[in-house]
Amino acid sequence: MQNSIDNHKILKFLNASTAGLAILIDPDKEEVEGIPNLVKGLPVETTCVLVGGSRVEPGKSDLICKSIKLFTSLPVMLFPGDEKQLSSNVDAVLFLSLVSGRNPEFLINQHVKAVPFLRKHALEVIPTAYLLIDGETRTAVREVTQTQPIPQDSVQLIVDTCLAAKFLGMQLIYLEAGSGAQKPVDLNIIKKLKQEIDLPIMVGGGIRSLSLAKEYYKAGARMVVVGTAYEQRTLK
Repeated sequence: MQNSIDNHKILKFLNASTAGLAILIDPDKEEVEGIPNLVKGLPVETTCVLVGGSRVEPGKSDLICKSIKLFTSLPVMLFPGDEKQLSSNVDAVLFLSLVSGRNPEFLINQHVKAVPFLRKHALEVIPTAYLLIDGETRTAVREVTQTQPIPQDSVQLIVDTCLAAKFLGMQLIYLEAGSGAQKPVDLNIIKKLKQEIDLPIMVGGGIRSLSLAKEYYKAGARMVVVGTAYEQRTLK
């Protein structure tokens, strides 16, 4: 896949697909030397590789992305924790706005800081409403962003937040319960959200089996993100 900010190929895929599987690789947990084996073991169902983490040293994301591109023809999407994690060795960047929180650093400040880099590189930029959903686990992203996740029983708040994001021009919804979440995002949240919003939905956090991924597809999710289960080789 060629990088193109005009063709929006990955967003087109997300709008059309009903069974996308993204394997998340966290540069903070992986080394470049291990990427060949990591990529070699990707499930056959994988449709793209997602790269990102909450705490990643500057420059490492770029090295990891560059290495991944050497060993797979699958599209690579960046899931940056901040502007220092940006890389030109990807097909698309999730331009994340943390709409579940109220910290301006992750609502708009990081985006402004990213513009000089994105201006220089012809990457597909996908405006993404990013919501942290309480997965009953203390996560790194919660600590880094200094924001609180939305409780899973606050379904209407989740839906209203996503609808507000759509009105603001977001083109993708990403619900995340956090790395290693004890409680994945409830399927009923996806079903309710799908009833009221026509944007593609990504969901991740605590998903440990491909059978559960299929349940999310049935509920209305377009892409399921799996990270911890794959890196621990426990994905079933």
